[in-house]
Amino acid sequence: MSTQISVPPQLLLERILTLEIVRVTERAAVSAARLCGHGDEKAADQAAVDAMRRELNKLPIEGTVVIGEGERDEAPMLYIGEKVGINAGPRVDIAVDPLEGTTLCAKNMPGSIATMAMADGGTLLHAPDVYMQKIAVGPGYAKGVVELDATPADNVRRLAKAKGVDVSAITVLVLDRPRHAEIIQGVRSTGAAVRLITDGDVAGVIHCADPENTGVDMYLGTGGAPEGVLAAVALRCIGGQMQCRLILDTEEKRERAREMGVTDPRMIYGIEDMAKGDCLFAATGVTTGSLLSGVKFRKGVIETETVVMRSVTGTVRYIKAEHRQLEKFHLD
Repeated sequence: MSTQISVPPQLLLERILTLEIVRVTERAAVSAARLCGHGDEKAADQAAVDAMRRELNKLPIEGTVVIGEGERDEAPMLYIGEKVGINAGPRVDIAVDPLEGTTLCAKNMPGSIATMAMADGGTLLHAPDVYMQKIAVGPGYAKGVVELDATPADNVRRLAKAKGVDVSAITVLVLDRPRHAEIIQGVRSTGAAVRLITDGDVAGVIHCADPENTGVDMYLGTGGAPEGVLAAVALRCIGGQMQCRLILDTEEKRERAREMGVTDPRMIYGIEDMAKGDCLFAATGVTTGSLLSGVKFRKGVIETETVVMRSVTGTVRYIKAEHRQLEKFHLD
């Protein structure tokens, strides 16, 4: 007589899905990595999207994509509202960025990743694919140590005081965009340092959660809302603070947001507003960066490195994998 083991619902995300979502980001990363350096951003993104969709549709979940790719860049989408999984198992929200750093991948530059998050159904922020103001710091500070509406200079001084260091010891990570000129000037006016990145603000936010190893104390600037929600899930898992505001600067964007339940277009979202309940985060390196090693193609073996996190336990796992059943990956 067989014995059926019952898994409590609160353990489903961990016991059933923690390693499953690793397979999702691994496949997306490998598919994109085959196009590294080819100069075709849309083709690399499409490869990652197709692989991620195939793997998501194998999972024992009733999944809904609540944060996906969208119309802003006319990119191939895992669209908001898309149903994924085999329609059996826990009901979950899905947030995806199948290829963060499409330009980095196309140019074979460091730091592109395939990433996704999963949470209990109804617990991730439903937001249109628009831009978002963001500020983030790591763990260990009193709540509200930095504020989204404070000036960059004020936030640097407040963080330096809380950390017990001179402002010259603070480093702020900022996307290298013309729109951030005033932020960069404000940070540097205090004597603090700015580290510029060309793409990849999910990884950028994660970096500020471990300043002793990354040298990054704060993330500041405007980037995509999908990346903001993904980063919020990661910080839920590893600790830190984050504040964000959707940039709804046209009536069309405000209407799209209202349809998703956003009633206050000026609302400042904290981590708990964007990611409640139990959630998982996974990212696999496409090209080698400071967060993860990229995909390596060797004779008979494909190597990947993935980080997977869970909020309830605070567990962070780094998984280095060697894939030998290459015919399965070639189907991608």
